[in-house]
Amino acid sequence: MFREDLYYRISEIVLEIPALRDREGDKVLLAKTFLTRFSQENGRSFRGFSDDALAQIESHDWPGNVRELENKIKRAVVLADGNRITAGDLGFTGESGSLSLNLRKAREEAELRVIQRALSVHNNNISHAADAIGVSRPSLYNLMKKLQMVENPRNG
Repeated sequence: MFREDLYYRISEIVLEIPALRDREGDKVLLAKTFLTRFSQENGRSFRGFSDDALAQIESHDWPGNVRELENKIKRAVVLADGNRITAGDLGFTGESGSLSLNLRKAREEAELRVIQRALSVHNNNISHAADAIGVSRPSLYNLMKKLQMVENPRNG
Protein backbone atom coordinates (compact mmCIF):
# COMPACT_ATOMS: atom_id res chain seq x y z
CA MET A 1 0.00 0.00 0.00
CA PHE A 2 1.28 3.42 -0.95
CA ARG A 3 0.51 6.31 1.38
CA GLU A 4 -2.17 8.45 -0.22
CA ASP A 5 -0.67 11.76 0.94
CA LEU A 6 2.69 10.86 -0.65
CA TYR A 7 0.99 9.86 -3.91
CA TYR A 8 -0.64 13.29 -4.20
CA ARG A 9 2.67 15.02 -3.45
CA ILE A 10 4.49 13.29 -6.29
CA SER A 11 1.64 13.25 -8.82
CA GLU A 12 1.68 16.94 -9.65
CA ILE A 13 2.59 16.25 -13.25
CA VAL A 14 1.19 13.20 -14.98
CA LEU A 15 2.47 12.23 -18.40
CA GLU A 16 0.07 10.23 -20.55
CA ILE A 17 2.00 8.09 -23.03
CA PRO A 18 -0.19 6.29 -25.54
CA ALA A 19 0.26 2.58 -26.16
CA LEU A 20 2.49 1.63 -29.07
CA ARG A 21 -0.52 0.31 -31.03
CA ASP A 22 -1.98 3.86 -31.00
CA ARG A 23 1.16 5.60 -32.31
CA GLU A 24 1.14 5.44 -36.10
CA GLY A 25 4.60 5.25 -37.62
CA ASP A 26 6.41 4.75 -34.32
CA LYS A 27 6.42 0.96 -34.58
CA VAL A 28 8.66 0.83 -37.65
CA LEU A 29 10.81 3.71 -36.45
CA LEU A 30 11.44 1.98 -33.13
CA ALA A 31 12.03 -1.36 -34.86
CA LYS A 32 14.72 0.19 -37.08
CA THR A 33 16.33 1.84 -34.06
CA PHE A 34 16.38 -1.45 -32.15
CA LEU A 35 17.74 -3.27 -35.20
CA THR A 36 20.65 -0.83 -35.46
CA ARG A 37 21.42 -1.02 -31.75
CA PHE A 38 21.22 -4.81 -31.41
CA SER A 39 23.11 -5.38 -34.65
CA GLN A 40 26.00 -3.32 -33.32
CA GLU A 41 25.88 -5.01 -29.92
CA ASN A 42 26.00 -8.46 -31.53
CA GLY A 43 28.48 -7.70 -34.31
CA ARG A 44 25.88 -8.40 -37.01
CA SER A 45 25.06 -6.52 -40.18
CA PHE A 46 21.55 -6.35 -41.65
CA ARG A 47 20.13 -4.45 -44.61
CA GLY A 48 16.89 -3.74 -42.76
CA PHE A 49 13.56 -5.55 -42.74
CA SER A 50 11.79 -7.48 -45.47
CA ASP A 51 8.41 -6.16 -46.66
CA ASP A 52 6.55 -8.93 -44.82
CA ALA A 53 8.39 -8.07 -41.60
CA LEU A 54 7.52 -4.37 -41.93
CA ALA A 55 3.87 -5.27 -42.58
CA GLN A 56 3.81 -7.44 -39.48
CA ILE A 57 5.48 -4.79 -37.33
CA GLU A 58 3.00 -2.16 -38.46
CA SER A 59 -0.11 -4.34 -38.16
CA HIS A 60 0.65 -6.13 -34.87
CA ASP A 61 -1.19 -4.73 -31.80
CA TRP A 62 1.86 -5.06 -29.51
CA PRO A 63 0.05 -5.92 -26.28
CA GLY A 64 3.46 -5.98 -24.57
CA ASN A 65 4.11 -2.48 -25.89
CA VAL A 66 7.66 -1.27 -26.64
CA ARG A 67 9.22 -4.01 -24.51
CA GLU A 68 7.62 -6.72 -26.68
CA LEU A 69 8.86 -5.03 -29.86
CA GLU A 70 12.35 -4.66 -28.39
CA ASN A 71 12.48 -8.34 -27.40
CA LYS A 72 11.31 -9.54 -30.83
CA ILE A 73 13.96 -7.47 -32.60
CA LYS A 74 16.69 -8.63 -30.20
CA ARG A 75 15.70 -12.27 -30.77
CA ALA A 76 15.61 -11.78 -34.54
CA VAL A 77 19.09 -10.22 -34.61
CA VAL A 78 20.52 -13.19 -32.76
CA LEU A 79 18.69 -15.90 -34.75
CA ALA A 80 18.36 -14.50 -38.30
CA ASP A 81 20.32 -16.17 -41.10
CA GLY A 82 19.89 -13.72 -43.99
CA ASN A 83 20.87 -10.12 -44.49
CA ARG A 84 17.32 -8.87 -43.84
CA ILE A 85 15.02 -9.54 -40.90
CA THR A 86 11.92 -11.42 -42.07
CA ALA A 87 8.52 -11.92 -40.44
CA GLY A 88 9.63 -15.46 -39.62
CA ASP A 89 12.71 -14.14 -37.84
CA LEU A 90 10.39 -12.01 -35.72
CA GLY A 91 8.28 -15.04 -34.80
CA PHE A 92 5.30 -14.11 -37.00
CA THR A 93 5.24 -17.35 -39.01
CA GLY A 94 1.78 -18.32 -40.20
CA GLU A 95 0.34 -14.87 -39.56
CA SER A 96 -0.38 -12.39 -42.28
CA GLY A 97 0.10 -8.68 -41.92
CA SER A 98 -2.99 -6.58 -42.44
CA LEU A 99 -1.04 -3.57 -43.66
CA SER A 100 -2.56 -2.83 -47.02
CA LEU A 101 -0.59 -1.23 -49.80
CA ASN A 102 -3.81 -0.83 -51.80
CA LEU A 103 -4.71 2.85 -51.39
CA ARG A 104 -8.47 2.36 -51.76
CA LYS A 105 -8.54 -0.45 -49.20
CA ALA A 106 -6.30 1.46 -46.78
CA ARG A 107 -8.52 4.54 -47.07
CA GLU A 108 -11.66 2.50 -46.41
CA GLU A 109 -10.04 0.85 -43.38
CA ALA A 110 -9.03 4.26 -42.02
CA GLU A 111 -12.52 5.69 -42.63
CA LEU A 112 -14.07 2.71 -40.88
CA ARG A 113 -11.83 3.11 -37.82
CA VAL A 114 -12.52 6.86 -37.56
CA ILE A 115 -16.27 6.42 -37.91
CA GLN A 116 -16.35 3.59 -35.37
CA ARG A 117 -14.30 5.67 -32.93
CA ALA A 118 -16.52 8.76 -33.40
CA LEU A 119 -19.70 6.72 -32.94
CA SER A 120 -18.26 5.10 -29.83
CA VAL A 121 -17.15 8.40 -28.28
CA HIS A 122 -20.55 9.97 -29.00
CA ASN A 123 -22.67 6.98 -27.87
CA ASN A 124 -23.83 6.22 -31.44
CA ASN A 125 -25.28 9.70 -31.87
CA ILE A 126 -25.01 10.22 -35.63
CA SER A 127 -25.28 14.02 -35.49
CA HIS A 128 -22.52 14.40 -32.92
CA ALA A 129 -20.30 11.82 -34.62
CA ALA A 130 -20.75 13.60 -37.97
CA ASP A 131 -19.81 16.93 -36.39
CA ALA A 132 -16.76 15.35 -34.74
CA ILE A 133 -15.38 13.99 -38.01
CA GLY A 134 -16.29 17.09 -39.99
CA VAL A 135 -19.01 15.77 -42.31
CA SER A 136 -22.75 16.26 -42.59
CA ARG A 137 -25.21 13.70 -41.27
CA PRO A 138 -26.20 12.56 -44.79
CA SER A 139 -22.52 12.22 -45.70
CA LEU A 140 -21.90 10.07 -42.63
CA TYR A 141 -24.85 7.87 -43.54
CA ASN A 142 -23.47 7.53 -47.09
CA LEU A 143 -20.03 6.60 -45.75
CA MET A 144 -21.56 4.05 -43.40
CA LYS A 145 -23.55 2.55 -46.28
CA LYS A 146 -20.45 2.45 -48.50
CA LEU A 147 -18.48 0.73 -45.75
CA GLN A 148 -21.39 -1.66 -45.10
CA MET A 149 -21.73 -0.58 -41.49
CA VAL A 150 -24.96 -1.42 -39.71
CA GLU A 151 -26.81 1.79 -39.07
CA ASN A 152 -27.93 2.31 -35.49
CA PRO A 153 -31.53 3.45 -35.16
CA ARG A 154 -30.47 5.93 -32.48
CA ASN A 155 -29.40 8.83 -34.68
CA GLY A 156 -29.97 11.90 -32.46
